[in-house]
Amino acid sequence: MFNRGKIALGAGISLLILCAGTSLGSSLISPGDTLGVILFKLFRLPLRAGMDSKTVPIVWELRFPRALLAFMAGGALSLSGAVFQSVLKNQLASPYILGVSSGASLGAALIILTGFTLPLLGGFTLPAAGFLAGLLTIFLVIHFSSRLDGNFSNNTIILFGMVFSLFINALLTTLTALYREELRNLLYWQMGSFALKGWSYTGLMLPFLLLGSAALFRYTREMDILTFGEAEALSLGVDARQVRKKLLAASAVLTGGAVALSGAIGFVDLIAPHLARRIVGSSHKYVLPMSFILGGALLTLSDLIARTVVSPSELPVGAVTAIFGAPFFAWVYFKKR
Repeated sequence: MFNRGKIALGAGISLLILCAGTSLGSSLISPGDTLGVILFKLFRLPLRAGMDSKTVPIVWELRFPRALLAFMAGGALSLSGAVFQSVLKNQLASPYILGVSSGASLGAALIILTGFTLPLLGGFTLPAAGFLAGLLTIFLVIHFSSRLDGNFSNNTIILFGMVFSLFINALLTTLTALYREELRNLLYWQMGSFALKGWSYTGLMLPFLLLGSAALFRYTREMDILTFGEAEALSLGVDARQVRKKLLAASAVLTGGAVALSGAIGFVDLIAPHLARRIVGSSHKYVLPMSFILGGALLTLSDLIARTVVSPSELPVGAVTAIFGAPFFAWVYFKKR
């Protein structure tokens, strides 16, 4: 019950951050007007008399879907990070070590450099290519790891993930050397951004989030058991090998969707699960929802900093998360030692 109260408190704080991410910007909008616009659009409640006519499109068409997409992407990445740290039993593990980010970047690079567009998808060809490439990469890692190591050990998974990441990064480096005129667009996509991404992107992110998170929450008990080791899990009737594959696949859906729609944003999936475990303990029934809340709030706050600190210009969100995440990574590493 105590942990549920913490989760409820975290949800309330995250809503305040989401409201701040919608209200603050080059044109300051009061939280009351922001809430009024959202209630007007959702429930047709009347707007405040005398409200500026530009407030409604700014809130509803630009800022709110952007902040909501950042929250959803941050939550998805953090859920994946919590699972990877638990399944691989490594405090520094994240979905990116298995090549999801590199694979998605390669798929996006091919679209950016060639200008290829599918008739049915149009402008969504880029995120679709990023998602499919990232998903394919992690499935290849799972396939080769399970084929070459009958025990499907954590070290084998991590090793193959690192090998695939290095190989794909080498391909990316070759492509950028051949197409230097498109290098800036590719680098900006890799650093992550939520600029000019409205409700269509939010709608695309929702299925990935629902599908991946539903699969993860189904296995919270098994994740708790896996922390005691494979032998203990087997004695309790849990097939560690199959459960690990399902968890990694579900995490790949979450990470692939987030990376494809927002770019390769790092460190959120590392920071949020650590904070969640410090707040609610080790039970995944509480770690997963708290990781989602903290990750969403962290990325929403990072996006707010990215678009306001050098306004009217804008920083890549990945640069902001890296500034805070790299020292946190070092702290975790040296504390572990």
